[in-house]
Amino acid sequence: MSADATTARDRSNSPAAFFELDREALLAWCTERGLPRHAAEQIQRWVFERGVVDPERMTDLSKAARAMLAREMVFLQGVVRAHQLATDETQKLLVAWPPPSALPTIDPNERRTECVMIPSEDRRTACLSSQVGCPVGCRFCASGLGGLEGNLSAGRILEQVWHLSRLPGVERISHVVFMGMGEPLANLNAVTSAIRTLNAPWGFGISARRITVSTVGLPAAIRKLCEFEIPVTLALSLHAPLDDLRREIIPWAEYATIDEILDAAQEWFDKTGREITLEYILLGGVNDRPIHAQELARLARTMRANVNLIRYNEVAGLPYLRPRDEDVLRFQEILREKGVNTHIRRSRGRDIAAACGQLRHEAKAKLG
Repeated sequence: MSADATTARDRSNSPAAFFELDREALLAWCTERGLPRHAAEQIQRWVFERGVVDPERMTDLSKAARAMLAREMVFLQGVVRAHQLATDETQKLLVAWPPPSALPTIDPNERRTECVMIPSEDRRTACLSSQVGCPVGCRFCASGLGGLEGNLSAGRILEQVWHLSRLPGVERISHVVFMGMGEPLANLNAVTSAIRTLNAPWGFGISARRITVSTVGLPAAIRKLCEFEIPVTLALSLHAPLDDLRREIIPWAEYATIDEILDAAQEWFDKTGREITLEYILLGGVNDRPIHAQELARLARTMRANVNLIRYNEVAGLPYLRPRDEDVLRFQEILREKGVNTHIRRSRGRDIAAACGQLRHEAKAKLG
């Protein structure tokens, strides 16, 4: 038997990963094994509605079905290596994705990502990673310091939501933002596949308007997202209103000008009717001057957009400074004087390095 045939046989005998299967794929999996069609609905209800991933606890399934699930289905691919709780009740998880042959112990080859649960009075927001590391390499961001190790599959993106939903005091995730590690539109197929399950009534059941995809600005990918059937919210990480300055702090800015990115964003609005959110991290003394606010206001007024201002969250070893409060308020004032809807986003989870721009690989996994 050839090596390729052996590999194909081994793959076919491998347990299925639950979160990689949508409703139709799970129905097909159940049918192939002689289970009734309603078994797929029962399994998904246990996982998505009740948070149960132990087949033995799925008591409305037959004993034989539960035994088959235990043998032939993997519900969790990741292992939580660390759990941190911030003073503002933000919670962060370090999730390891071991190689297929690895045991659930710390392995030097496992890939790790961080995800965050951000609480407020009426919502529980999951901040998800779409890649292991990040290829963009923004000069001020921790996520890209180690470069890109690879993409996360749709199932591994979804599994982060499940892990976050099981944290104390959460019960159910109400909002999702793709603002963790990675550039979501550089992993577009997996991200859109995950969104379908996030949004589906049989999945996590999260409204499309409560799902936000953030991008540094990839015009071709934005245009592809325009055709996506689920009307999510699009956030553009602009961070500088001038091309020269943007290229200094965002290496990928050399591939597309601000005008090219905003043209794609305008197409997004024309096709979806959804406003763009312009995300702007204020770096003390770099992009937080009145002239930058005036230029940002000019850009924002060319389209239907609102602006989120984000104070820089310090990353050890990087030279950037958090802006002064008076500079942040003046920046917002200038934008509002120009008629731009502007908000200052509150930093959450700074004391556990869970705030915007602080997620990264951990050099050592800390259990907690």
